[in-house]
Amino acid sequence: MATKTKRPKRTARRRPAARHTRREPESLRLRSMAASLTVNDVPTSVAWYRDMLGFTVGERWEENGKLRGTQMKAGMCDLMLNQDDFAKGRDRAKGVGFRLWASTVQDIDAIAARIKAQGGRLDFEPRRTPWGSYAFAITDPDGYKITFIQEE
Repeated sequence: MATKTKRPKRTARRRPAARHTRREPESLRLRSMAASLTVNDVPTSVAWYRDMLGFTVGERWEENGKLRGTQMKAGMCDLMLNQDDFAKGRDRAKGVGFRLWASTVQDIDAIAARIKAQGGRLDFEPRRTPWGSYAFAITDPDGYKITFIQEE
């Protein structure tokens, strides 16, 4: 009686990836993007982004011993907070017509609850948006609006 020898398993051959023809001129492709916000009071804004939202403090920029700005970090994202020099007036509105969209895999219900426990006020509670994402929104001390979206 002949014994059967096991044949080595055949591995699936990978097809070469389809080549995508790029348009000319080539479009912009980014790996990340950061925002820079002009704020009324850098220390107040740093505390709000750190304590209310959970950012960490990165670099600090000083000029003649005076704090001019700070880098705030959240995951791979950076947000720069820069002190307004008030050259355009002390009462100029900030954040008008501007919104940051922040996407996370974290539980935004828990993030929203933590914000409210810190005394924060949401613009709207976590909910399903008309376009299908799950999100909530908040406004920072200078009027910049931020919408948090939970990735699925």
